[in-house]
Amino acid sequence: MRTIFHRALGLAWVIPALALVGVFVYLPLVQNFGFSTLKWDIYSGSQEYIGLENYRKLLDDPVFWSSFGNNLLYAVVSIVFQVFGALLLAALIESIRSERWRRGLRAVYFIPSAISLTVAGLLFYFIYEPNLGLLNHALEAVGLGQFGQSWLGQESTAMFAIIAMSQWQGFGYSTLLFAVAIQRIPSEIYGAAAIDGTGPVRRFVHVTLPLVREMTGLMTMVTISGAFQVFNEVMVMTSGGPDNSTQVLGTWLYRSGFVRNNFGYAAAIATVLFVITLGVAMAQLWVTRRRRVEW
Repeated sequence: MRTIFHRALGLAWVIPALALVGVFVYLPLVQNFGFSTLKWDIYSGSQEYIGLENYRKLLDDPVFWSSFGNNLLYAVVSIVFQVFGALLLAALIESIRSERWRRGLRAVYFIPSAISLTVAGLLFYFIYEPNLGLLNHALEAVGLGQFGQSWLGQESTAMFAIIAMSQWQGFGYSTLLFAVAIQRIPSEIYGAAAIDGTGPVRRFVHVTLPLVREMTGLMTMVTISGAFQVFNEVMVMTSGGPDNSTQVLGTWLYRSGFVRNNFGYAAAIATVLFVITLGVAMAQLWVTRRRRVEW
């Protein structure tokens, strides 16, 4: 009888949490899929069931595929800089003997991460400004004025300019996480490697890399997931222009739903985004279980 009472008491604590998750997470997901089967004018309120027609439109929409490609590009560049680049920088910082210098460098690299994406986007918007921007003036100051251009006004450079801003903003946070992972490695392991005569590069390759692989896998998955949820920086800096060249799935979703008044199509894009991020999250759980490091 007491066991039944304790189980019932446990359920009494769990049920409210499950109800909240169901109402605010799972129910909206189901509703969104239902919306994606409609042709829905959100201003007049008219709705027409069209089945999977919105998903067929996705396959023939060149802007959707270019947006998807921009998200992929964002993910690849972010992995290079915010995973492997951040890991290398963290290893360099943690190899410094002075604790004061290590703390100072961690703080310096983390400062950009404390700035909101909206503020960082506005800051770089003015840096990229073709007439008064800092970047073009800096190029002129070092004799490279011929390379100055409208960085956000050209299809060939706009997306790379946005990605560069995002890497600047998020690089320090990734570096700090890797620094924490490196600090968890027992110093005895590095001491034994030094006694064996291994240099800094070999210690990094044969000691640091294997022992931070759990954090590396986690950061890779988080970075990919974040790359497919990009929104603020694009909206602040270009709003998807010029000529939709910097659209990502998040901004194309917004534009389809609230500018082009095609809410059903926007819901279909949201469903695709959910499937992608769910797949990345499942891969993240699998990787973290398989790559757990113990010492």
